Amino acid sequence: MGSHNSGEDCLGWAARDSSGFLSPYKFNRRVPGDDDVSITITHCGVCYADVVWTRNKLGDSKYPLVPGHEIAGIVKNVGANVQRFKVGDHVGVGTYVNSCRQCEYCEDCQEVSCTSGCTHTFNSIDVDGTVTKGGYSNYIVVHERYCYKIPDNYPLASAAPLLCAGITVYSPMIRHNMNQPGKSLGVIGLGGLGHLAVKFGKAFGLNVTVFSTSISKKEEALGVLGADKFVVSSDNKQMESLSKSLDFIIDAASGDHPFDPYMSTLKTGGVMVLVGFPSQVKFNPASLILGMRTISGSVTGGTKLTQEMIDFCAAHGIYPNIEVIPIQYSNEAIERVMKKDVKYRFVIDIEGSLK
Repeated sequence: MGSHNSGEDCLGWAARDSSGFLSPYKFNRRVPGDDDVSITITHCGVCYADVVWTRNKLGDSKYPLVPGHEIAGIVKNVGANVQRFKVGDHVGVGTYVNSCRQCEYCEDCQEVSCTSGCTHTFNSIDVDGTVTKGGYSNYIVVHERYCYKIPDNYPLASAAPLLCAGITVYSPMIRHNMNQPGKSLGVIGLGGLGHLAVKFGKAFGLNVTVFSTSISKKEEALGVLGADKFVVSSDNKQMESLSKSLDFIIDAASGDHPFDPYMSTLKTGGVMVLVGFPSQVKFNPASLILGMRTISGSVTGGTKLTQEMIDFCAAHGIYPNIEVIPIQYSNEAIERVMKKDVKYRFVIDIEGSLK
């Protein structure tokens, strides 16, 4: 395999401090090993995680920081031991690039829950002791276990958001049996995650209700995304009309919001899954106890399920709604993500704009 050890050969965009401002940055990737895949990145989705870590919102950002963990591209080289990929294959990389591979979760292909903590695609410590750098760059080196096959007929730009937004909603839907035709699903928060929850729900044969604080999203929810019902969550009458009617709810809203009104729409034994990050979760215990309801949390997903989701999307013609942008627009894009001004995911055209 050709090594990339000559000088600063990877071009990316990095934040240098907590202002989060991104600008061009040259650095070295680690030399690919026998189990590694070297990938020319063609596209990278813009996720709220990119906001969190470029701006040091959790206090653990390691600068210079190259964000991006919704990566799609083409295999450039493979190590001697690599079995699953060959040069020219279309591949994806998601939110993590390594794990211990020995704990009960790794053995069950649930690497995202690795007891040692998985190695995140950016801002983690890599096997060689360097800090991982993400997909706002022109290539990446990843162990084959953490790479995903993207079918040749599935657009790489569309595949990128599946690697975080997609698997974040698909994973709990499968775990909580939300793939039973005829059941009913509520979706709170119609952003990058929520719009994919609607698409998956429809593909699974569910009756899908979108909750929103804004009537302006009604046409989009029903006409563009194919939801069955749209409810303005601040309208008490509309909410009461749904009392005990839903089997499941996916809550993808990150802003603070009340929980009791939504939980009252769940049937007895209904399940609500939280995938957004409000600052707190408060509800009356009666909302849980009297209806024998479950409230659950979920992160992304393991390698096996992520591959299954990509194949499911390809088989059912499920594509995220995206706005493709050049890397030079990434600072504006992140500002717009913070203002929720995107339908529904930005995808950076790395190949076409990072030169």
